[in-house]
Amino acid sequence: MNQVEQIEMEQVLDTAIGVLILAAGASTRLGKPKQLLQYQGQSFLRHTANVAIASGCQPVVVVLGAQTEQLRSEVSDLPVTIVENPDWTTGISSSIRAGLEALHDQCPMLEAAIVTLCDQPLISVQLIEQLVEQYWLTGKRIIASNYADTIGVPALFDLTLFPDLMALKGDAGAKLLIHQLIHEAVSVPFPDGAIDIDTSQDYEQFLQAIA
Repeated sequence: MNQVEQIEMEQVLDTAIGVLILAAGASTRLGKPKQLLQYQGQSFLRHTANVAIASGCQPVVVVLGAQTEQLRSEVSDLPVTIVENPDWTTGISSSIRAGLEALHDQCPMLEAAIVTLCDQPLISVQLIEQLVEQYWLTGKRIIASNYADTIGVPALFDLTLFPDLMALKGDAGAKLLIHQLIHEAVSVPFPDGAIDIDTSQDYEQFLQAIA
């Protein structure tokens, strides 16, 4: 690595970027918490938290809602901030607000945040690093993941977009804002983001695919 590349990397690493993991849903179609489904010997929730931690981004905030106590034990020993959203039944937007407030409380100098779900089990440290790198290289306010002919989360949002995220209502999530501000966004490839596990059959197909 030459001197210029080293300076660039140090600037990337010095950027204060948090991770918000949304895990408040009740998984009604699955019939049990999808956050507890297993992947590589750990639950989806714990795996996602460990990936976020390993990326070096901080702070990491986990928003819980349904089955809070059961899920809390999955990550209570990790260096994450656990937030309980009492309004989780009103939609994902309330969890985004709760999580962003917690991120700001933990790090008032936060420059951006990565919003992700806990049911995209093939999320990786490399993906998060790409989101951060593209944020710094392009100067764009949104760096999103590209999969299945769409773009969505995991996605990085600049601090200036926090009010827009917090203004979302009901079940409107971060993807809505990405599409509203598509001219502000660039994307990185994440084909495995298309994996959508809502039912037991989805999970069985996922296990077969990775076997």
